[in-house]
Amino acid sequence: MSHPTSGKADMKLFWACFIALVATSFVFGVRANTIGELQDSFNLSESQKGAINGAGMWPFALSIIFFSFIIDKIGYKTVALFAIVCHIVSLVLTLRASGYQDFYWSTLLVAVANGTVESFINPVVATVFNKQKAKWLNILHAGWPAGLALGALFCALLPDTKLFFDAVWKFRFALCFIPVALYALLILPRTFPVNERVAAGVSYRDMLREVGAVGFFIIGSLVYFAVVQMAGKEATLSASLIVGAVVGVAAGAYTHSLGNWLFIIVLITIGPLATTELGTDGWMPDLLKLSGPDFPNFATWIFVYVSVIMTVLRFYAGPIVHRLSPVGLLVFGAFIAVIGLNYLSNATGWTILAASTVYAFGKTFLWSTTLGLTSEQFPKGGALTLNGVSAVGVLFLGVLGSPYIGYKQDLDLDKRLNTPAHSTLYADVKAEKPNVSIFGSAPTLDQAKIKALPAEQQKQLEEVQAANKRSVFTTIALLPSFMLVCYVGLLLYFRSKGGYKPVDLAEAH
Repeated sequence: MSHPTSGKADMKLFWACFIALVATSFVFGVRANTIGELQDSFNLSESQKGAINGAGMWPFALSIIFFSFIIDKIGYKTVALFAIVCHIVSLVLTLRASGYQDFYWSTLLVAVANGTVESFINPVVATVFNKQKAKWLNILHAGWPAGLALGALFCALLPDTKLFFDAVWKFRFALCFIPVALYALLILPRTFPVNERVAAGVSYRDMLREVGAVGFFIIGSLVYFAVVQMAGKEATLSASLIVGAVVGVAAGAYTHSLGNWLFIIVLITIGPLATTELGTDGWMPDLLKLSGPDFPNFATWIFVYVSVIMTVLRFYAGPIVHRLSPVGLLVFGAFIAVIGLNYLSNATGWTILAASTVYAFGKTFLWSTTLGLTSEQFPKGGALTLNGVSAVGVLFLGVLGSPYIGYKQDLDLDKRLNTPAHSTLYADVKAEKPNVSIFGSAPTLDQAKIKALPAEQQKQLEEVQAANKRSVFTTIALLPSFMLVCYVGLLLYFRSKGGYKPVDLAEAH
């Protein structure tokens, strides 16, 4: 199979894609480590913080899905240029934000830009390195934790800097222009390859068959949730299932396929996976900030530490994937992630360092190895299956996973405070109106009232909040537990077939 690029040109294209991914996660890392400052500036509740984190995710998925259908028609470079424009505009709007709604919508546009990047980098790398997909997709996705680490590092090293701006958070988001400008300069001169599916002559309908009626049912249901939320309306489960069923039936009628059952299993596990990794990433600095030792910006440094571990391990994924196989690596990762999250839920002080190390080793290979498995097992699906997996994961996280983490905190904190031991404190800080989400209404606290508390009561509240935030890790740990069961099933299936082997598109077509 020939490409318009080869050798050094291939690597230049790879590094352009790598830095583009670094830019997306740099923004994510800055937001995750600045959400506390945003809460103070805009008087945000935990649920509103969850909504912002969600807005940073599910539009990402919508743009992935949209471009997956047309990217082979309009070309990778056109999509890359659109991503660059969206990143620049979204960051300008972020710096102009003056309240919750402004920041919510600018975050949403950032997510569109990030999803657009994801929609072209994965199929480009899978096509250029079509004989070692799992290895190179793991290396590519070392760019994600690298960007997280860099974004968090700037926040830790410049905790109070407002250079050229009137607020710390504005300076931090202005820094996001640096990686965006860098990847724009790297992308512009590059020549992009033709997708592996297209070059092999696999039809558009055959691509859709890999997803099939069941796959489109899942995608359709989650997309409905996302679009309704974007419109500011309340989505219901019944309406979501109906819309999903209509989409699924239409796809089934066109493709005459329920979908590749292995691919459906991947779709079912990717939502919990996204929440385990990206959901925890988005909340980690906030969840740990009250439980660490007396060390400046400890939670942010833990975020950097975990991200550095992931970056290094993903760069050396090749030998590990070769030894364990992608499915074996997923089993290992899910098992360690369960242990790590439960460890984090009970860790305080410097013990958090050990717990986060275990968690980092668990989550490192989950996302990138899933993409590698998808590209190796479903090459007929081209950009659609590869990006569809990312889309479903991020949709699940955005409309369900991240908002639920915030909702659960509001709900549990209310239960912890609404006791005889804390009755006076509870009355002093309780907000007049509950927050409403797709999970229902949850009591919340008034940030202005919290700031007005005497020092002794603030310390009392922080102790309750610290235990409450740590307990969320136990809830999240249920997700990789479910994934582990699914991955063990896949491992047994491939063993019954003589072992894991990538699908050769030339032989399969």
